[in-house]
Amino acid sequence: MTTFTQVILFTDADGRARFREQGIELGEGKPQARLSALMPSSGLQLRESPIGFRSDFHCTETPQWVFILRGRMEIGLQDGSSRIFGPGEHFYSDDRLPEAARFDRSVHGHWSRQVGPEDLVTAFVRA
Repeated sequence: MTTFTQVILFTDADGRARFREQGIELGEGKPQARLSALMPSSGLQLRESPIGFRSDFHCTETPQWVFILRGRMEIGLQDGSSRIFGPGEHFYSDDRLPEAARFDRSVHGHWSRQVGPEDLVTAFVRA
């Protein structure tokens, strides 16, 4: 069975954001155009971030797919690691604040920033 690799930004048991990957089956469609099962969504939002944009540490409030349409986006984690996503790449942002926790910018969440010579354009599809 063919699969689509989903990159997931999630909150681990220790409250810290991390990345993991999992496969989504592409079991529908035809051999020349395989499809996943239909997934629900509650909205689409487009964003343009200018050169130099960088957020503070924050958690995802509502799980969402993030698709990079133009430019490059870096996501930084509390452990000092980061990943850069370019046009055509994605991640599923689901690093929500643990239940009953108060946000601690030294433990929770991630930051994002635009990198490179062009504005960052992204599409957010809420789950």
